[in-house]
Amino acid sequence: MATLNWTRRRVVPAIAITVATVAVAFVPATATASAGATVQSTAKPDHVDILSTKVSGIDVDSSTIPQLQTQMNRGRLSSTELVRFYERRIAVLNPKLHAVITVSRTALAEAASADRARRNGDRRPLLGIPILVKDNIDTTGMPTTAGSLALAGSTPPDAFIIKKLKAAGALILGKTNLSEWANYRSTQSSSGWSGVGGQTHMAYVLDRNPCGSSAGSGVAASADLATVAIGTETDGSVVCPSGQNGLVGIKPTLGLASRSGIVPISSQQDTAGPMARNVTDAAVLLGALTGVDPTDSATAAQRGKVTADYTRYLKAGSLKGARLGVWREGNFGSSPETDAIMEKTIKKLKSLGAVIVDPANVPIEAAYADENTALQYEFKAEIAAYLKKNTSAKYPKTLQDLINFDNSSPRELKYFGQEIFEQAQAQGPLTDPAYIKARNNARSVAQHSIDDTMAKYKLDAIIAPTNSPAWTTDLINGDHFLVGSSSPAAIAGYPNITVPAGYSFHLPVGVSFLGGRWDEPELISLTYSWEQATKIRQAPQFLKTVPTE
Repeated sequence: MATLNWTRRRVVPAIAITVATVAVAFVPATATASAGATVQSTAKPDHVDILSTKVSGIDVDSSTIPQLQTQMNRGRLSSTELVRFYERRIAVLNPKLHAVITVSRTALAEAASADRARRNGDRRPLLGIPILVKDNIDTTGMPTTAGSLALAGSTPPDAFIIKKLKAAGALILGKTNLSEWANYRSTQSSSGWSGVGGQTHMAYVLDRNPCGSSAGSGVAASADLATVAIGTETDGSVVCPSGQNGLVGIKPTLGLASRSGIVPISSQQDTAGPMARNVTDAAVLLGALTGVDPTDSATAAQRGKVTADYTRYLKAGSLKGARLGVWREGNFGSSPETDAIMEKTIKKLKSLGAVIVDPANVPIEAAYADENTALQYEFKAEIAAYLKKNTSAKYPKTLQDLINFDNSSPRELKYFGQEIFEQAQAQGPLTDPAYIKARNNARSVAQHSIDDTMAKYKLDAIIAPTNSPAWTTDLINGDHFLVGSSSPAAIAGYPNITVPAGYSFHLPVGVSFLGGRWDEPELISLTYSWEQATKIRQAPQFLKTVPTE
C-alpha cells in the first residue's frame, strides 16, 4: 500500500511546451496490461477532445456523485453513457498516461443493469457510478497483480471493500496502475512504475511524476477516466498522489475499511481510501467502505464510531472558530513554491474565521527508524499469508519466491533493484522481541505526536503541506521528494485528508488536515468548508512539460 522515500533531492527543471490536444490510437485489448500498459476495453478507437468532460451536456468533471445521481434519476444521463464516455477516454489517453491496467469486460452490461434498477426505483448512493480501484485490491473477473509480473493473471474473488462498494451500487470499471508492490521493493524506485503497467504519467504535466503508490488512481481520477477511484496507503500513498494530482484524498482511521483481499505491506498501517475530485464524492465513497469484517479484526473497533453517510458532515461554515495548528518543522523551507502556497493558505484560513496556532509542530522523527524496522517484519509475514490464501498453486508463495522471480525477470529489475525485499527477507518472525519493540515504539511516538499536540494547543486539526510540485519522472535515480507530512497519521492509524491548496507551474499542491482517531467527521467538515470557499481545483490540461525555475 506504500511507503515513501523522503530523500530530499532537487527537482530537475524542464522546458515549457504546451499541448492543447492528444490524439492516440487505441491499443488492442488484453486481459491484463503488458509492459506497454494496454488495456481491455469495448470502446471504439476514436479520437476525442480530451479537454471536454461533458456527457449529454453535463460536465462530469465538476459534478458530484449526488448531482450525477439526480441527473440519472431525471433521465438526463445514464450509467451506460458514463461507462462509454470513460472507456473512450481510457482508450485515447491511457497509452500516454499508463494509469489503467485493466478495464472490465462486463462494465457496459453492468451499467445497463444499473439503469434498469434505477427505472425500478433503486436509489443506492453509488448506483451505476463507475469506479476504478488500485490493482492491489482483489476484484472478481479481473487480475490482481500489485503491478508485478509474478502475479500476472491471478484472479482472486472480491475483497471485502469491493463487496461493500458493489452493495452500494458501484460499478467497478477496472484496475489502476501503481508503484509495484505499493512502492515496497526498492529504495530507488520511481513512483507509478510497475512491471505490468509501465510508468504512470500525471495528467497535468506529462513528464512529471504522479507520486505513489496509488499513482494510477490519482491520475485516473484527475483525468476523468472514472468518476472516482480507490487507493491504498501504508504511509503516504493516498494523500501524496491525491495532493500531487489535484484531488481530495482520505486516508481513514485504521479499521474503518477492511484490508481483507488487499495485497498487504502491514496490517498495522494499511488502509484503503477514497481519491476524488471533490470532498463530497470522497465522503460518499468513504461511507460505502465502512463495515465490520469478521476476517479483519481491526474493523471491530469501528462499531459506534463510523457512519455509512459522511455527507451529513459537509458543512460549509465549519472553519469559522476552528483551531488549526500549523506543522512547520520539517515541512517548510525545502520548497519555496510550496511555502508560498501554504502561506497563502494560512492567510485565507484566517479570513474564513479559523484560529491559527503557528507553529504547532508534530514531533514524529523518533518513529521513523522503528517504522522502517516494523514494516520489514510485517511485510515478510503478511505477503506470504496473502499469497498462500489468495493465489493459486502456480504463483509464488513466499517473499523469497518473489525475490527469485524478480532475479529471473529482466523487466522487473530493468530500472531498480529489490533492496527492501531483501532487507525484509532477512528479518525474523513477528514474535521477535525486536519487532514488537519497534512497532510499539513507532505507534506510541506517532499517536502521542498528534494527540499531545492537539491537546496542548486545543486544536480541531493540524495542517501541513501534503506535497511539493511534482518532480520530473526519473527512472534511473528514482523519486525526488521534497515535502511529505503523511507519517504521523499513517503510523498512528489516524485520519488524514488532503485537499487542493494551489498550483505552481500548473502543478498541484495539497494541504493536509490531520486529526485524532475517528476524527473523520471533523476533518470532512473542515476540508469541505475550505473547498467551498476557495474552489481551487482546476482540470488538467495535459501539458507536455513546464519550467520549474
